[in-house]
Amino acid sequence: MPDFRVLVVDDEIGMLEVCRDTLSTIGGVEIDIESRAERAVEKLGERSWDLLIADIRMPDLNGLDLLEIARRQDPQLPVLMMTAYPTVGTAVESMKRGAADYIVKPFLPDDLRATARRLLTERRLRDENELLRGHLERRYAFGDILGGSMAMRVVFDAINRVASADVDVLVTGETGTGKELVARSIHQRSRRQRGHFVPVDCGAIPGDLLESEFFGHERGAFTGASTRRMGLVEFAALGTLFLDEIDHLPANLQSKLLRTLQERRIRRVGGREELDVDVRVIAATSANLEDEVRQQAFRADLYYRINVVRIELPPLRNRTDDIPMLVAHFVERYAREIGHEMVEIDREALEVLSSYGWPGNVRELQNVIKRVLVFSRRSEIRVDDLPDEVVAGAGNLTSGAHGFFALREQHSNAFERSYLEHLLRTHGGDVAAAAVEARLPRGTLYRLLKKDGISPSEYRS
Repeated sequence: MPDFRVLVVDDEIGMLEVCRDTLSTIGGVEIDIESRAERAVEKLGERSWDLLIADIRMPDLNGLDLLEIARRQDPQLPVLMMTAYPTVGTAVESMKRGAADYIVKPFLPDDLRATARRLLTERRLRDENELLRGHLERRYAFGDILGGSMAMRVVFDAINRVASADVDVLVTGETGTGKELVARSIHQRSRRQRGHFVPVDCGAIPGDLLESEFFGHERGAFTGASTRRMGLVEFAALGTLFLDEIDHLPANLQSKLLRTLQERRIRRVGGREELDVDVRVIAATSANLEDEVRQQAFRADLYYRINVVRIELPPLRNRTDDIPMLVAHFVERYAREIGHEMVEIDREALEVLSSYGWPGNVRELQNVIKRVLVFSRRSEIRVDDLPDEVVAGAGNLTSGAHGFFALREQHSNAFERSYLEHLLRTHGGDVAAAAVEARLPRGTLYRLLKKDGISPSEYRS
């Protein structure tokens, strides 16, 4: 499939042949010539075009009228007007109606070729920039992949080995472990580093738009498709397509993605032609894809296709040796961003952070440090600066069964249960009245009762 499609309209056959011969020297361009403006209108409606070149003076329907029709059908279509009768008024009128440029006959072939090449390049850049604004280049989850633990050294070694191999990769790990950052690192170390890195959150795109977002669409492919649009796979050509949470892809998209990976070809929605795409795919998931395959929620053949090389990211609780390094990195980074002076963390606070289970992994640690620095103006982070849930949760992992944090959590839980039981006894199991006395929303009180396994009905007379 050609990269660009150009329609040339002129009532002079000789001029059409000159334009066709000149433009055919531009690589990747399909040229269609038409001597009747009425037939050109039909062609504009039948398919998408990247450039329209039209003579201004033609019988029946002139070039300016054709320009207006073309711009109504595709407002982004660049139109190059030609005329053998140049006037300032004609040029101004062409530009007012939306012409991209204006060329006077007779022209040098090099002038036509250079102008057409520029307009086609601008068209492609507009398509790419539109796509970038909507989907691409999200901020990193965190600044760098950091870690000196054995588990992370295994990951770093895998990244270095895989980067130059140019094979599809599956990255697995819990939420917040840094799967996208690993994908970016592979891309930056590969021969594709000059191409686009295109991250796609498969769970964030509405189901009815997935196919169009992935593969693009032709004008008129569905209601609202007023122009041709490039898809994410096509945009990632010569680069890397990162499919985050690939397990969220619906079955029909799994089938189409499998075919793309096998053949490295796509067809836009509503299109009839196939387009070659040289793209590397890195998929990621926090789910167990083997279980998904067994439950027939994920295609087995697609799983085997993306699982050429697998990189498993360890949860933060399994590499606690890295926590002091990560804490120091985030403290320095966010203190600088917020405008704090030098901030340090005391030994006890670091012990709490190292003893917490971090269900949200590195992303949760990052957000906790940022929150602490926003609310604390001291030059040292202490235990009482940390969120209560982190301090309480640290007791579950401390080495001593009767350490400070473990005992604190036990007493806190005992107080909570005793107080809730007292409230219900006082009010005869009336949750609404108990919530008023405790100054808690009724829903919050119900959640606390459920957590502690307390039934209000047992306190009603």
